[in-house]
Amino acid sequence: MRVHRGRTPGAGPGAGRIVAGVTWALVLLGLWLWGQALTDLRLGVSAPTTGDVAAVGRPVDVTLPPPARPLTAAAPRRLEIPALDVHAPVLPRGLDGQGAIVPPPFAQPDAVGWYEDGARPGAVGTALIVGHVDTETRPAVFYRLSTLRPGQRIRVLREDDRVAEFTVEGVQVLARDHFDAHAAYGPHRAGRAELRLITCGGTYDEASRTYTADVVVSAYLTGIVT
Repeated sequence: MRVHRGRTPGAGPGAGRIVAGVTWALVLLGLWLWGQALTDLRLGVSAPTTGDVAAVGRPVDVTLPPPARPLTAAAPRRLEIPALDVHAPVLPRGLDGQGAIVPPPFAQPDAVGWYEDGARPGAVGTALIVGHVDTETRPAVFYRLSTLRPGQRIRVLREDDRVAEFTVEGVQVLARDHFDAHAAYGPHRAGRAELRLITCGGTYDEASRTYTADVVVSAYLTGIVT
């Protein structure tokens, strides 16, 4: 797990422990997950959330729309999450020497990073977007990511001027012990355009200087906004 330090998610500005940076989820080198089809998730029923971040509070059963036909590939320019009032520029990022996505600069805590060697949001495959939880002084772009609920919408403005709309189908808090990379990064259903939003979660471990978990929001393409 690529590690930077950060404040425990859920604490407001000035509350709790103030330290530097955030924690980043590990992306395996080679990204062989893209071609793997995992066990299908049932459309119409939300999956349970696990972990030690505050409960999402979603309904037990949520009817989800059918997936839309994937788009042709185009790079993302902006991420919007209406429920969280997020309007974030998207920065293309690569991997560092240890196989983790290089995060956005600390000077741009309201930006998100997209793994540009992976899938384009809206095209077939699983696109990865990461964001800071906080900075040394205030919450950042993905501070409330764990509060998203299945059925809520995520929009990605693309370079082809199309707006891909995704529907959240699950919010997981994955503990780092026995971390399941398939569940975090692999496609949930073959042939769909899927999206993962990732940040740190759980509690901050002073001894190891890491968070105990990662928040992973899973979504899939359900339409084009005009």
